[in-house]
Parts: sequence; C-alpha cells; structure tokens
Amino acid sequence: MMKQFFDLKKKHPNAVMLFRCGDFYETFSTDAILASEILGITLTRRANGKSTYVEMAGFPHHALDTYLPKLVRAGKRVAICDQLEDPKTAKGIVKRGVTELVTPGVSINEHILNNKENNFLAAIYFNKSVLGISFLDISTGEFLTAEGNADYIDKLLTNFSPKEVLFERGKKALFEERFGSKFFTYELDDWVFTEQNATEKLLKHFQIANFKGFGVDHLPNGLIASGGILQYLDITQHHNINHITTLSRIEEDKFVRLDKFTIRSLELLSSMNDGGSSLLQVLDKTTTPMGGRLLKRWVVFPLKEVESINNRLDVVEYFFKHPEFRELITTQLHLIGDLERIVSKIAVGRVSPREVVQLKVALQAIEPIKKACLKAEDKSLNRMGNQLNLCEKIRDRIDIEIENDPPLLINKGHIICSGIDKELDDLRKIAYSGKDYLLQIQKREIEATGIPSLKIAYNNVFGYYIEVRNTHKDKVPANWIRKQTLVSAERYITEELKVYEEKILGAEEKIIALETRIFEALVIDLAEYISAIQVNANQIAALDCLLSFATIAQANKYLRPIIKDNDVLSIEEGRHPVIEKELPLGEQYISNSVYLDNKTQQIMIITGPNMSGKSALLRQTALITLMGQIGSFVPAAKAEIGVVDKIFTRVGASDNISMGESTFMVEMNEAANILNNLSDRSLVLFDELGRGTSTYDGISIAWAIVEYIHNQPKNRAKTLFATHYHELNEMENSFDRIKNYNVAVKEIDNRVIFLRKLKRGGSEHSFGIHVAKMAGMPSSIVKRSDEILAQLESVNRSGSMAAEPVKTIIPTKVEEGVQLSFFQLDDPVLSQVRDEIINLSVDHLTPLEALNKLNDIKKIIKGD
Repeated sequence: MMKQFFDLKKKHPNAVMLFRCGDFYETFSTDAILASEILGITLTRRANGKSTYVEMAGFPHHALDTYLPKLVRAGKRVAICDQLEDPKTAKGIVKRGVTELVTPGVSINEHILNNKENNFLAAIYFNKSVLGISFLDISTGEFLTAEGNADYIDKLLTNFSPKEVLFERGKKALFEERFGSKFFTYELDDWVFTEQNATEKLLKHFQIANFKGFGVDHLPNGLIASGGILQYLDITQHHNINHITTLSRIEEDKFVRLDKFTIRSLELLSSMNDGGSSLLQVLDKTTTPMGGRLLKRWVVFPLKEVESINNRLDVVEYFFKHPEFRELITTQLHLIGDLERIVSKIAVGRVSPREVVQLKVALQAIEPIKKACLKAEDKSLNRMGNQLNLCEKIRDRIDIEIENDPPLLINKGHIICSGIDKELDDLRKIAYSGKDYLLQIQKREIEATGIPSLKIAYNNVFGYYIEVRNTHKDKVPANWIRKQTLVSAERYITEELKVYEEKILGAEEKIIALETRIFEALVIDLAEYISAIQVNANQIAALDCLLSFATIAQANKYLRPIIKDNDVLSIEEGRHPVIEKELPLGEQYISNSVYLDNKTQQIMIITGPNMSGKSALLRQTALITLMGQIGSFVPAAKAEIGVVDKIFTRVGASDNISMGESTFMVEMNEAANILNNLSDRSLVLFDELGRGTSTYDGISIAWAIVEYIHNQPKNRAKTLFATHYHELNEMENSFDRIKNYNVAVKEIDNRVIFLRKLKRGGSEHSFGIHVAKMAGMPSSIVKRSDEILAQLESVNRSGSMAAEPVKTIIPTKVEEGVQLSFFQLDDPVLSQVRDEIINLSVDHLTPLEALNKLNDIKKIIKGD
C-alpha cells in the first residue's frame, strides 16, 4: 500500500494527498506532519519495513467536508485519492487513484466556497508589452478574458480578487515585481502558454470553429491565458466542465476605471479599519447568493453608458412605485437558492438529491417572477421576463420522480417516488413488508413456545436472530440453532429467519442500486438544461441587485440621480452613505453640496481644520457618483451626474517598507498614475497631497499639480483638492476655474466646534493643536505648542516665504531664563513636575499631603 501511495505522490509532489484507507482518509510522511499542524489531528508513527517508520495522520472519510476546507484555506493543494473498486471484490490490494485535485482556485465544494463571493482562478500570459489574462469560477461557470498593459491587468486582479493565479514557469519574480506577493500562485510549463495549445483546448471544449461568435478573436494574448486555465483543469482532474458554456470579453470601454488605490481608499469592498463598514456592506441587501456575487462585481465595475444606467434606475424606481410587485419578487427570491452552483454540480455529476429538489423549487418560484415581469410597465423588466426559462419539462419530471424531502446522500435510500419503476416498487414491498412479516413470526413463536419475552432482532455479525431469556431457555424448540450466549440470555437462528433475511437484505441493496440508476439518469438529462438555467441565474441575480437598491433607498431615504452625458457634477445636500449609518442613534449627518464642471468650476480647493470632515466630503462625492453609475439611488437631496469615465483618489498613503518606498514615494507614485491617465470625464480626489515631505516642497508640488490639472487643454478633470496648505488659496486669483471652499468651524471660549458645513472661501487655521488636546496630549506639550505657534506666526508676518525660509520655521532665540529657545525645549519630565507644583494649593496642604505629593514628584522624576 505504501508503494501505491508513493507512486501516486510522485505525480502530485506539491499537493497534500488524502489517501483513502477503508473508512479513513490518511496522510503519510511529510503530508502527515503538515496535516496534523493545520488540522489539529494526532500525528502517529507506524513501522514501514524492518528499520523505518512512517508518520501518519488521518480522519474519518465522512469528515472530509470539515477538514478539506481548512487545508485549502491554508493555501494548500489537496489531492483526493479514492478507492476505485469495491474492497469486498478486489483481489489483492485495492486499486486507488487521484479523483480530484482541489486548489484554492479550483473547487466546487460548498464548504470551501463563500456564498456571496466568486472563487476565481486567474491565468496571466506575459507577452512583451501586452499581457493576457483570464478568469474562471468553476463553481459558477463564469469564464472571462481580457488583455492590456500591466496597470490594466493589476486593476483586474484587484477587482476580481482571484484565489489562485497561474503563469509560466520562471515568471514568478516578474509577476511579484508587477503585482506583489499577496496572491496564491502556481507555475505551469511554458508549452501550456502557447497559441497552438490554447487554440486546440478552447476550440475542442466549446466545439466551435473560431472565436468570432464569442467576440474574443481579437484578443490573442487573452486566449492563450484562457487556454492555460483549461489545461490546468485537466491537470487537476476536472474533466466534467459542460457548465462552462461561453468565454466572454471583459469590456473595458463599458465600465468606469477604478484603480486599486481608489477601491481601497473609498472602502468599496472592505473597510481599512477594524470594525468599520464598506460601501458593499451598506448596499448589499440581496437575497440570493448569485445576487450577492453580482453586486460585488457591479460595485467595482460602474457603467459609463447613460442608457444602461437609466435602465437599472428605471427598475429600481418601478420597485419603489409598485410595492405589491416588490413584495412578490422578494417572496419568490427567498425560494430560489444558488442556481449557478447547483448547475456546476450537475455538470460534474456531484449534485445531491436535495439540491435537485432545490432546483425544482427554484424553477417553480421563477414562474410568478416571469409573469410579473412580463406584465410590468417597464421595458427592462419585460426583457428579463422574456429571458427567464421555466424549464417546465424537467421541472415537472423532478416533481414526479424525486421525493419532496429526500436525504442528502443517494445511498440512504427513499429518494425516488413510488409509481416510477415497477421493479423498485416490488422490491420495496419485499423489504418493508418483510420486516412486518418478521413481527408476525415473533408473535407466532411466542404463542407456539409460551415464551412471552421472546424477541427477534438484527446485528451485523450473524443477521436476524431470536433472543430468549435464560429463565425460558428450556422451552426452546430443538430445531433452533444457538449462535450466541449472553449473561442473561441466549440467541438463536432458524432456517425460516435466514431465508427472509436474504430476501430483505438483497432487496435493500437492489433498491439502492435501482434508485441510484434512476437518479443518475435524471441528472444526465438535467445537464441539457445547463445553459437555460444559467441564463435564469443571471437574470435573477440582476433582479436581486436592483431590488436590493430599492430596499436600501427606501430605508436610507435615497433619491434617484439624474444621469446625463455631459461634464456637470452637481450634488445638493449629499451625505456619506457609510458614515451616516455608523453615527450614534439620534445624531444626524451634516450634508453638503458640491458643484463641478469643466468650464466654470473645475477644481475646488477645500481647506479647513483637522477632523472637520474634508476627507469625508471628498469620499462622499466619489461614492455618490459611483452609486449613481451602478444604477443605485443616492444619499442626496438632488444629484445630477454627468457620466465620469475614471475615478482617481490620492488619500491616506502609508509606507510600503517591503518595497523600499517611503510615505512620500507612495504618495508620488499614486499622484503620477493619476496625472498620466487624466481624461475630460475624470473625477479626481486629492487629500493632503504633499504632506509626506517638507512644508515648502509639499506646497510647491501641490501648487504645480493643481496648476497642471487646470491647464490641460483637453483633459479638464473635475477635481476636489483638500489641503492644509493655505497658500494654495492664492490660486483662485490666478486661475479661472479654481474656486476656494472651506469646512466651517466656530471658536467659542477657546473651544472649537466643528460645523462640518462647506462654505465659499478659504481658511487660514487648521486647529491642529486643539485636536492634539482632544486626543489627550499632556497639557505641558499643548501649552508649549501654543507658544511655538505664536512665535512662528509672528516671524511669518514679518518675514517672506521666499526670502527668509529659515526664519519662518525656527522661533527666534529669547532671553535665557525667561523662555528656552527652539533648541532648548523644556524637558517633558520637568514640565510635568512644574505642572504638578503650579496646581498645588499650598495654603490648604496638610503635612501628610505635602509628603505624599513630594513622593509623587519623585516617582515622576524616576519614571515610575
């Protein structure tokens, strides 16, 4: 057996092999050590020959769904090695083989998959200047391809978040240089990524003559990547892939460009803070898993076509105006389940009886949805209704053939309804009425022998038997054969019992075999409906997303935006969709209005104190724009959105130490990416650009960037620029389309109240020291900061930024003994001691309190 294991292991050296031995899956050698650590199972050793030992760790075969996901989530490839013949009939060692290779990117196991997330496998083909990429979710059958430069491929990797990425052997360093090391990767031989291999694999799988019908014939690099994915499915023993029915192009020209920095900083899919919420979490009120997966895609792929956006908005509005329609759709969606993943299991022959019944329920639930959509006074809903296929023939067949509440596994029986197969019905009579007959035998023997406690039972050792208590064993007939002696009873068998046992047990085995055959025939016929059911899944998912938009719009008081094909972005009383949901009960979000266009107000420079809400204002503008372009109502009193084609953000940069990049370097990289990709329809958000370097470097760079964006002859990108550099307010006087705004505050009795309201004009105070005080900074530091600030402002008023830069940042030296210079700042410990003494009320201090206070000061000096 170990020789068999090592022979199979040679074929899959990089995978943990689960080796089926009877009722257990065993791991051996290094696999066992690894499995015991990841799974927390016991590691043992057994002799393997005269002088060697082999490590072992295993678990019961029925616990596979518990342990397999843990291995895959740990980033391991897992080879499942099953027994290929019945051990009872096998001669010699049981034949075994790898039946499936499960990897992070290739799995249909529902315990590994997340219901509301796609599980994409990606492949990248590196050509000289153009890269090809392909994505496949084997659990849903979605197969997509594209090609472009490294930046575009990086954007797609961020948006699709594949669980595993394939590329040519020897390209790992190149991949990590361009896309980082956060992905689980696997290298394939170079011949896999050739045009000949890819074309052969793809044409054979889809049974087509060319790729024109799929609209991907102009993507040679994308096709090579797609061929690499199909080759990988062969390698991982996934041969039943009939549910992969088409290869679609990722249509870049239809969607807004969102780079990875924007997706992260706008917190579209996940929050950057522990316990925070993302936009997706706010928008996702979907009912079906398909809807949840599609909504995630919509959020990172907003539309650019006005007509397509308005079609979605029309449906959301129809839900609003017709509550009875919304209620009907909501009710029916709860019955549908995950059509896409049920279909994938049908294709690979792993669908369970319960899932087949779920498919029937889903198809029944679609019928009222189809009728309602066809009756609706909306063209988009009518189109959805027309595309829904009731699959009545197979639906009714499932209803007739399969029990309404079958077991999960076929071998448990009671799957097929009565009246479907005469032989099955006859066998059931033998099996189940035969047990009734055993009760009749028991009653008859009690009467014949006079043994009232006699009973007939069954065990796996010698089948059916008669048990007699010792007090009555003298009444046992002579023709009974004794099989077992217990402490207080004897067990016997009779010829009559053995005959009925053979009939009953034989019937049960035949019933399982017959039910399996009927069920498998049904699954084969179901495979013919894969394409139709996939279309249903797509339409239901879209309907689910739009219903979710209507639900959150009603709950959060969103209004329909006006979508136009122009350069105006006008938001009246807009709110941040995420922050407003996280405010304490009773606290209302302060709304703000923003207006941008390419002719009069292209750039808004926004100044204001720390914590006043500048960053929230920038983000909410982008989020409202994005929500409108995915077809959602928006948190605003009114919104007119001239469709944008790119959204760029430069906010909150941090060090990228692993790549040797400082905060400022990261900041400049992101800014350069924005400036090199501007368009006339871009929306750009800059938050505190230039703060990673010295004051005058930062001001100079910020000024130059704003000037560059303003002076572009064609690509006049709409820009919000939040800054602490009040010097930038001077730009309004020199540039026509730059306007100053500030977030208002009110200062009362040396306290600052944040009004969080945007108003016209610049601001000259950041209140940073006040924020430090709010954060709990020691009072001595706050006080000293105020002193230095006063000194700096005094020098600035008398100096010149250009002529005397040193004086503007270093306080002048004053008389010794009165105040220390900038280079002789108070020792923090001495400052704390000073504060302790100043705050003492000497006249009311008792001797004991004075000693205690002296002791406290001593502890401060010693640092206790």
